[in-house]
Amino acid sequence: MQVKLKKMHEDAILPNYAHPGDVGMDVYSREETYILQPGERKIFYTGFALEFENGYVARVCDKSSLPKNHGIHTLGGIFDAGYRGEYNVQLINLGKEPVEIAKGQKIAQIIFYPVMIASLEEVPELEDSSRGVGSFGSTGKF
Repeated sequence: MQVKLKKMHEDAILPNYAHPGDVGMDVYSREETYILQPGERKIFYTGFALEFENGYVARVCDKSSLPKNHGIHTLGGIFDAGYRGEYNVQLINLGKEPVEIAKGQKIAQIIFYPVMIASLEEVPELEDSSRGVGSFGSTGKF
């Protein structure tokens, strides 16, 4: 898959794969050092934009050491093929301590996925299924 990359800010560190065969590209913060307080969420800009073909999505995912060591997780993070603006990462601190997010720090990963674009058809009723309208807890506890 060919992806075009545009550096939007001179100080941006472009995303990259750390090792051959990796699935997630590391993404770096372009923001000045920021202390993310427990329970706080903030958008961090990255300084780049991407272009890739329809039928794919770029998904922002956790960088595994941040949740493990600090309780920092990504929120949202779906970028459609048609988006040409600066990529960003929204982080939330689910830990108990403030966490410093430094400029140039790895804050997330981007993974590309193939997707199917749905064609919607409005109908008066849906067919029955074994699950039906069962929602939370429909399969029992645990």
